[in-house]
Amino acid sequence: MTPRATRRTVLLATGAAALAAGCGSDGGNGGNGRDGGTPPETTGQELISTTDVPVGGGTVLADEKIVVTQPQEGDFKAFSAICTHQGCVVADVADGTVDCACHGSRFRITDGSVERGPATRPLPEEPITVEGNSIRRA
Repeated sequence: MTPRATRRTVLLATGAAALAAGCGSDGGNGGNGRDGGTPPETTGQELISTTDVPVGGGTVLADEKIVVTQPQEGDFKAFSAICTHQGCVVADVADGTVDCACHGSRFRITDGSVERGPATRPLPEEPITVEGNSIRRA
């Protein structure tokens, strides 16, 4: 006699299958794994002009989820614009920090390290290249 499948068994099996599918291959689309399989950003994509990033400050590119900073003239850095506290997109750059409006975390424009919590982890660095007046994804 075969045991009868209960609703719980079916739900558990369905959930496990969905979880396994989510953890599998990226299907050849080159997903970066950071966001659950969304295709990666285009390498070499122009993000912003160097003239649009103030010295001693930065610019939040919310659509790209990147913040580009210029701590010193000609020294450009890029970090994830996703706050490491609870995943909000950071709001702005002011007074040498990248600021998250959700809970008040602040990150240094020089290296993305935490200046003020509640975040405890730095903003991850994003690879960029500067070609003339163009800042691009590396």
